[in-house]
This record gives sequence, structure tokens and C-alpha cells, in this order.
Amino acid sequence: MSDMKKTKITVDIYGQQYTIVGAESSSHIRLVASMVDDKMREISAKNPSLDSSKLAVLTAVNAIHDYIKVKDQLSHYEQLEQRNEKE
Repeated sequence: MSDMKKTKITVDIYGQQYTIVGAESSSHIRLVASMVDDKMREISAKNPSLDSSKLAVLTAVNAIHDYIKVKDQLSHYEQLEQRNEKE
């Protein structure tokens, strides 16, 4: 893994600067940061009294919830494909 090229980029999420290092492209990292920022702002608009720690946790909970939904939908789709292949 140390042979992989690392991308290092500074992004702004909810008014804070973060340096992110990863194997993905800078455009991918920017996209992820932008989506996190958007979700934090969306949640904050609905719950303006949240401090940033609680806002970050709720954003993470929402992201994992969305991930599980997509993963379940993909699993369901794969099961349907397998069923159609057998028929």
C-alpha cells in the first residue's frame, strides 16, 4: 500500500480547513468533502442549536444510513438478477 500514490489536499468543510490524504484523485476528495459540507449545512439548517460535535455525529449517522440503504438495494438487485438468470 505504501507504493500507491497518495493525494494530499486541503478542503473546507463547514467553515473548517481539513487536510485529507488518500489514494483517490483530488476531484474525488473534493466531491466527498463537498457532500459532507452540504449534509452538515442541511442538518444545521433544520437544527440550528446543534454544536459542531453533535452536527458531525448526525452527519455521520445520516451518511451510514444512506450507505446501508444503497447497499441493501444493491443486494436486492443482485438477488433479482440471480433469480432471473436461473429462470
